[in-house]
Amino acid sequence: MNIHLETERLLLRRLELGDSDRVEELASDYELAKTTLTVPHPYPAGSAKDFIRSVWAAEDKGLVVFAVIEKESERLIGIINIKVTLAYKRGELGYWVGRPYWGKGYGTEAARAVVEYGFNELGLNKVFAGAFADNPGSWRIMEKVGMKHEGTWRQHAKRDGRFVDLAYYGVLREEFEGKG
Repeated sequence: MNIHLETERLLLRRLELGDSDRVEELASDYELAKTTLTVPHPYPAGSAKDFIRSVWAAEDKGLVVFAVIEKESERLIGIINIKVTLAYKRGELGYWVGRPYWGKGYGTEAARAVVEYGFNELGLNKVFAGAFADNPGSWRIMEKVGMKHEGTWRQHAKRDGRFVDLAYYGVLREEFEGKG
């Protein structure tokens, strides 16, 4: 996969092995890690290269992952992905943005670009995402890109030894196109 998406302030491109140090730097922040299901804490030193290789291996199984690059600094500031299930023409959005970039609209800008990509390029009928119910920063991004709250799955996952509720949001093609 060698897809590039561009927004006003961001370039979304394939993760590269050269991104590994920056991924480790940002993902090592406990405040970031605790908002995700899968970012480990402490982040194992040297493991980002294996993570990037695993992402590449999953590309043929419907995973599309982008490094989120701030154009001005040309630095990686986060990661965003969409996991496509072609049989149902749906994609699940996932993302994280490094803490120094929180509250600046970068997550929304990246998510909007990937949602558009899902409908316009992948031909999806639905894009959805989940977040910890107690993480308004994440689910507000979903709302800003047109997703509607579809429900909360109680104690659906486990993080740091405790069960957590996940809030799910989604947007249908007809809503995205303004027909819904």
